[in-house]
Amino acid sequence: MASLKEKTARGLLWGSISNGLQQLLNLAIGIFLARKLSQDDYGLVGMIAIFTALGATLQEGGFIAALNKRKDATYNDFNAVFWTSLGIGVSFYLLLFFCAPLIASFYHQPQLTALTRYVSLAFVISSFSTAPRAYLFRNMKVRETSIMTIAALAVSGVVAIFMAFQGMAYWSIATQNIVYIAVVTALSYHFTGWRPSLKVDFTPIREMFGFSSRLIITYVINTVNTNLFSVLLGKLYQAKEVGDYTQANKWNTMGSSLISSMIYGIAQPVFTSVDDDRARQKAILRKLLRFTAFVTFPLMFGLALVAKEFIVILITEKWLESASLLQMLSIAGAFMPISYLFSNLIISRGHSGTYLWATVGQCLAALAVALLMSRHGIHAMVAAYATVNILWTGVWLRLAHRETGLRLWEFARDISPYLLLAAALCAAAHLVGGGIGNIYLRFAAKTTMVAAAYVGILWMLGSTILHESVDFILKRKITEHHETPLQD
Repeated sequence: MASLKEKTARGLLWGSISNGLQQLLNLAIGIFLARKLSQDDYGLVGMIAIFTALGATLQEGGFIAALNKRKDATYNDFNAVFWTSLGIGVSFYLLLFFCAPLIASFYHQPQLTALTRYVSLAFVISSFSTAPRAYLFRNMKVRETSIMTIAALAVSGVVAIFMAFQGMAYWSIATQNIVYIAVVTALSYHFTGWRPSLKVDFTPIREMFGFSSRLIITYVINTVNTNLFSVLLGKLYQAKEVGDYTQANKWNTMGSSLISSMIYGIAQPVFTSVDDDRARQKAILRKLLRFTAFVTFPLMFGLALVAKEFIVILITEKWLESASLLQMLSIAGAFMPISYLFSNLIISRGHSGTYLWATVGQCLAALAVALLMSRHGIHAMVAAYATVNILWTGVWLRLAHRETGLRLWEFARDISPYLLLAAALCAAAHLVGGGIGNIYLRFAAKTTMVAAAYVGILWMLGSTILHESVDFILKRKITEHHETPLQD
């Protein structure tokens, strides 16, 4: 049987492959859709994003994390979760079905009535997959999850592009989400072989409720925070402005989620498996922290560096207004995977209440500064939002210190080499490449300079993370380093 560190390394490898392919697919699909659709199309879908996200959060109910936390999860546990999730999904669909006219009236967009009712079908479909996805997550089946999500993304993307070229406007974006969830649901049953039973005992739900209920509240608050600007902008501005923000946030999320999704696939199960060994848990946390910083800072700072060229080249100048928003979001996005790593540690320790209050504080702080800056326009609001999320990393660090003893100087030592190097290289590339007139050459020059210099400098300095990653990918026996990938 594979050791913990082998499972962790394999999980990160499959996670990186999966997320890399997903981002490439998302990139291709996003280019086609953004070129064909308008800001108004994205704006209409963005206006109801908070409702669809809340539905997905309530339907999942925190049960995936709760099942992972149970020492000996049985078939009855998964079966109870299945029926509970299905009931929540159907209930929330009916609620949004009847509230759809009110949502349309709130935004003064009559077409949102039908769109809300259509998009909400995803809740019911997704509720069928909560139990089998929890099984895949608990058992660190990253390979199966990777295949499942890539297939779903490819199929849903083809359907959305076809509909967009048929002139179906925002319906193509809505259908993409529904098809994606349907494929994920079908494949989750294929890979697990799990089936529900009509004989159900809801006792496990009552046992998990204390832990999962706090997660639900936290996820809801987090969802509100994430989609706050779409709601405020939808009320304060026209659909076009909402569309610009939605487009910028989409590309930023694609970048930061590349790392966050990898962390999600392995962090909680790994932390839970060593829950009784604090020293080992701290060692794993620091190793994951260094790996996260190694990848996220050059990726997200680089995206901020080439935001304008990226937007114009890929989705044309009609989206240029979103470039400056993307720059600010990308800076904050560089710190999100680190906060996400800390929050997964806290959840794995069973402290969903701590996670709840930390998230509540972050959301309230973001809401306060957003409202304070709203009179200064969307750019001021986004800048304030980004600043709060960066500073709140310190709060998550404090909570991680309580759980593992991780100190500030250890945290700084783990991330600062990658943060400072990425920032310095991006600044240099901006100064050197900024004078190139041709936009394609400027984009290529900036990205090449940062990527080549980053890898080259770390290699010459003997970066353990870089050498281990290369060795593991090439499946060479490590002879120059006494640690194996993700040595705990």
